Amino acid sequence: MSAPAEFRPWARQRHFPIFYHHVDILNHLNHAAYFPFMETLRCDYYLPVLGETDPATLDIILAEATCRYLAPVRYGMELLGEVAPARPIGRTSFSLLYRFRDPDGGPTVFARGRTVVVCYDYAENRKKEIPPDRKRRLEADAVDPASEGWA
Repeated sequence: MSAPAEFRPWARQRHFPIFYHHVDILNHLNHAAYFPFMETLRCDYYLPVLGETDPATLDIILAEATCRYLAPVRYGMELLGEVAPARPIGRTSFSLLYRFRDPDGGPTVFARGRTVVVCYDYAENRKKEIPPDRKRRLEADAVDPASEGWA
């Protein structure tokens, strides 16, 4: 699946080189490799939103994780991974969208991911409301999920 020739930059970006341990017997990026990439992007995005640098301070838990594989990625390639919240932002949860594309600006999107993230109070073992200042930040960075193929 192709994307527009020009991409609007998302809230956070990171380059992911594809190493030998990422590929399967067919020399394709193994499908499971995308989930750690999404986890890294999630921390890259959400820790600054919290004003923290230590992942132990995260107050979120995942309710769902999905990845759509759109084009093969081979050993030695590099992906540009991006993450942004999706509209709308809920009371206790929000979705993060992920996009993996050519870092040189080519039109190919190799994969798209989505996670449903719940704000969580680990001491009380229950979900909690997204604090208003954090919700404003998420809304400011949010993208339209339909523009990325998510209904």
